[in-house]
Amino acid sequence: MRYIINGGHRLDGETRVSGNKNSIFPCVSAALLTKDEVVLENISNIRDVEILVEILKKLGVLVEREGSKLIIRAKDIKTVNLPQTLMTKLRGSIVLVGAILARKGKVNFYHPGGDIIGQRSIGVHLAGLKKLGATLKKNDLKYSLQLMEGATSATVFLTESSVTATENLILSCVLGSKKVILKNCPVEPHILDLCSMLLKMGAKIEGVGTHTLLIEGVEQLSGTRFKIGIDFIEVGTYAIAAAITGGKVTIRGLDNTELDPIFEPLSRFGIEIDSKGDTLTVFSDKLKAVSKITTNVWPGFPTDLMSAAIVLATQSKGMTLCHDWMYESRMFFVDKLISMGAKINLADPHRVFVLGPTKLRGRMLETPDIRAGMALVLAALIAKGKSTINQAELIERGYEDVVGKLRSLGADIEKES
Repeated sequence: MRYIINGGHRLDGETRVSGNKNSIFPCVSAALLTKDEVVLENISNIRDVEILVEILKKLGVLVEREGSKLIIRAKDIKTVNLPQTLMTKLRGSIVLVGAILARKGKVNFYHPGGDIIGQRSIGVHLAGLKKLGATLKKNDLKYSLQLMEGATSATVFLTESSVTATENLILSCVLGSKKVILKNCPVEPHILDLCSMLLKMGAKIEGVGTHTLLIEGVEQLSGTRFKIGIDFIEVGTYAIAAAITGGKVTIRGLDNTELDPIFEPLSRFGIEIDSKGDTLTVFSDKLKAVSKITTNVWPGFPTDLMSAAIVLATQSKGMTLCHDWMYESRMFFVDKLISMGAKINLADPHRVFVLGPTKLRGRMLETPDIRAGMALVLAALIAKGKSTINQAELIERGYEDVVGKLRSLGADIEKES
């Protein structure tokens, strides 16, 4: 699949934000903790969700999709073996481990796949689960976990503030009789979504929204209806798209998700944000460089927006240092921007210096990962001439209806199989 983009068009108009991709995995996993029906709303129509549904069906779980809703009935989980071919396609599938372990007492799985943007180990997951009483057997990339009886309490300090490891630990201990304290927990919106959903199902969790969670296991959880929060990465992406094209875009469908960690850094580039209720309007009269933009754990600037921020820096007057300390391969797509005419110096795997503004030219480009792929789309929107972005299916793993949304805002973009 490829996108064909003719650049140079202002983006103007309205679009609606999709559901948070990173909330879907843990909330779908939470649905496995009950035999009752669970209805999840605001589910994005993206490829990663399709793969996740395939995995659930392999487990014997009944799943129906009605528009933006997923209806999940996990009355019986027929196997504790997560399918290798599907797990290696989907990094987020790792959070199914905690749910199946809690529900069935054991789970067999493979090292998860996904984008190659760094050494994303699952060591923190395994160390935490072992502290909760699980025994581990490992054979190359295959793992087996089994819960042992006896322990009534546990305290786990996460040596890395990992979102997915925290989700796995939460999912693994909300059922049963243990009292668990989890320390150094991240507070990303998808963690809050998971905890809010579990509380609706009858879980006992204290400290939601803080770095320490106190969880008391319960005998059973009930079904629920839960609405996934908004995709704040998509909000930031379309805000940058509006600013670099000189347009004005209104984004609708916002909820109470905190957006300051995104908009405070972006506003320093000269992006204007006018927020009213569940909508916000984004534009910029003049983009200016900032001395430094750095990713951090929430409520810091999210790593998933760094690739787009680098494109923003190419259109901002002055020199910007872009620093992502989390992933050592995040910056390795900038050669593609350089081929388009961007002035970027790679200092090391975590830092680039970007001098702007520069005029970009259309190119034939390969998509390296979800976020870098979307950044290339942004670059193509402002480039002179035609760009072809190959492997666009990677982009559609994380962004809903990219072509439709951009075309509705005035972009000249087509999709070819």
